Amino acid sequence: MTVATTSTAPAVYSTDVDIVRNLSLVGDEITGTVAKIDEQQLAGLAAQLGQSGRVFAAGAGRSGLVLRMAAMRLMHLGLTVHIAGDTTTPAISSGDLLLVASGSGTTSGVVKSAETASKAGARIAAFTTNPDSPLARLADTVVIIPAAQKTDHGSSVSR
Repeated sequence: MTVATTSTAPAVYSTDVDIVRNLSLVGDEITGTVAKIDEQQLAGLAAQLGQSGRVFAAGAGRSGLVLRMAAMRLMHLGLTVHIAGDTTTPAISSGDLLLVASGSGTTSGVVKSAETASKAGARIAAFTTNPDSPLARLADTVVIIPAAQKTDHGSSVSR
């Protein structure tokens, strides 16, 4: 007896052409998004980085991975950078800068990190798609990423 099944698994790309086409699409989306970021917001972020003693980074999921990559690049530029939550990370304090990222601006662990940093007297720079989010309200500097939010299913191919 044969039982019919319906797969809900995502499609697997079996050809190099499919993979290249999709990588190209992702690259185009990133280029288009970066071109739309407000340069004054980036200038504000650069000023914060230039005035900070130490830089800390906190994020979750993909946003957290991106911040880890950015933290390494900032370290290569000569800044003292720590990843929040790592076992050897010192306590954040006044004069430090916390970089946080959350697409929604509501990720609880990220918002909590910003609240803790604020109470310690640190400055906060946030990356988010949501300018009205709790994270954006906590931040001294906000860089709005003009990309689709998770609940916005019509504006972007990548989720």
